[in-house]
Amino acid sequence: MTKKGAPQGALVTKIPGFNGTFQSKHYAGYVTIDENRGKKLYYYFVESERNPSKDPVVLWLNGGPGCSSFDGFVYEHGKYSLLLLRVSSVIYLDSPVGVGFSYSGNESDYVTGDLKTAADTHSFLLKWFGIYSEFLTNPFYISGESYAGIYVPTLSYEVAKGIDAGIKPAINFKGYMVGNGVTDEKIDGNALVPFQHGMGLISDELHEEVTVACHGNFYKPVTKNCSDKLAKIDQEVNDINIYDILEPCYHSKEPSVITTDNSRLPMSFRKLGETERPLPVRKRMFGRAWPFKAPVREGRVPTWPELLNVLEVPCTDDRVANVWLNNEDVRKAIHAEQATVTGPWELCTDKINLSHDSGSMIEYHKNLTARGYRALIYSGDHDMCVPYTGSKTWTRSLGYPIVDAWRPWYVNEQVAGYIQGYDNNLIFLTIKGAGHTVPEYKPQEALAFYDRWLEGRNI
Repeated sequence: MTKKGAPQGALVTKIPGFNGTFQSKHYAGYVTIDENRGKKLYYYFVESERNPSKDPVVLWLNGGPGCSSFDGFVYEHGKYSLLLLRVSSVIYLDSPVGVGFSYSGNESDYVTGDLKTAADTHSFLLKWFGIYSEFLTNPFYISGESYAGIYVPTLSYEVAKGIDAGIKPAINFKGYMVGNGVTDEKIDGNALVPFQHGMGLISDELHEEVTVACHGNFYKPVTKNCSDKLAKIDQEVNDINIYDILEPCYHSKEPSVITTDNSRLPMSFRKLGETERPLPVRKRMFGRAWPFKAPVREGRVPTWPELLNVLEVPCTDDRVANVWLNNEDVRKAIHAEQATVTGPWELCTDKINLSHDSGSMIEYHKNLTARGYRALIYSGDHDMCVPYTGSKTWTRSLGYPIVDAWRPWYVNEQVAGYIQGYDNNLIFLTIKGAGHTVPEYKPQEALAFYDRWLEGRNI
């Protein structure tokens, strides 16, 4: 069944293995952003369960770089919306081209960068809103996590420029959200050691030694003594789950049982969002996280599959999504091309060659917030990949007056984290006990701050 007047947006009526009822309409398909090159971006769109004609539309981007946003849909946005979907409509986009189900007829398109990715995604949005024009008046937000700390502000800037230039259709862009996102080489790089010390992962003595040896500059060691001390810290924390220091690691090399009975849908998908989930479920987040013990620097950014060729990223297991999304019947049901066209679906691919060519995100955030766009910077406070210490530092560095002093925020009368509000509609917020992918670790708390913020209520 094809959406009327929109051959690129087809209704999803059934997913093999899922016998329940969708609480709202699901659409999926491709938007061609370059006809001559056959350049197509895949999306999965779910209407809000509440009031899709008025609720915000949110674009969700996973990072990597090279990781599919189906990761967010399958692993993160579970029971408590399908998390976000209770209160907003969500577009899950596989970007840049070459990621997930997105593909091009010209493989040279898989060589890209931050700025090209932002331009391509802006083109996608303009065409997408042309297809789904009934959502043009809804408030629109851009959101993402990890390396999407680059994708979100660069795309937001492209959208804002398009609005200023009068490009049609006119997108009703209101603001953006970034979760545990990479932002600035120096600040991100210097945030890790203070986090490790503050969390009690390294001794006072080692912290003092590395501070002296590196003169407080941990992101770019200039002496062997500094490098040696940082290497010693790496040894001390080597067996800790980098994405959530409270969570156990997945170590097994044996295949896990992916499905039960005759269902083609992974048990983990049917158990999305539940607090107690049986294996096979990831014990540590895989794929979206960059950096790996280092800040993102200018130039080519290695993909996770490349890193896996030279070092093992422990504690990971992403097999259930691979099995499900490479099933031919599932791909047909969600209107994705078969593997003969796109290649196999991978959580994180090494097909793309992406360069970080946009510099520090701080100037982007200054530009966008100064122009009145709302910004929520949130951080799971037990993430050791992109720790909250960096996000707290750079948001403060913008120099905006504090309008909501550091305080706890609550869910069900319990402290859920801490918040600090700044002028120009900028908020920094932590989620207590959450790791790198906040909705996956703390779904109820994630839904609470997400809903309150979108509605403009006090968090």
